[in-house]
Amino acid sequence: MRFYSLIFLFALVLTGCAGLMPNQNMPKVDVAGIESLPGHGMELRLAVKLRVLNPSDNPIEFNGVFVEMDVQGKSFASGVSDISGSVPRYGETVITVPVSISALAVLRQALSFAGKDRFGDLAYEIRGKIAGPGFDSHRFSSQGEFKLPGGLGGAVKE
Repeated sequence: MRFYSLIFLFALVLTGCAGLMPNQNMPKVDVAGIESLPGHGMELRLAVKLRVLNPSDNPIEFNGVFVEMDVQGKSFASGVSDISGSVPRYGETVITVPVSISALAVLRQALSFAGKDRFGDLAYEIRGKIAGPGFDSHRFSSQGEFKLPGGLGGAVKE
């Protein structure tokens, strides 16, 4: 009888843990736009607009967002916002998150271009978390490229 009680208890614990597993229908997050904000001291500030797509049957309620951005494989910007809202089921919304870029990060990116005679596209990756009520948070990651104008930074060789 004790053996069956232990099996039942173990099954109950596993069932409870299954509810804590991350959602299989993760939101898709892409950069929808970037705008300049007033900076402070030696930092740059940008408003990063994130388009959040919800491929799930359930709406995503959120009450905070955290974002990290890497450019060319190097840490570049990060930011948080306590914005609240929801993404409807099978819907989308745009969330604006202010991010800070240190002068050192800008200098590091500028130096990485110093020896190059060709400016190509800038590869970026964003990672972050959309915080929901309780333990209902959604992590995301997305990659892409910024297209630079052809004449930016000098001659472009074909």
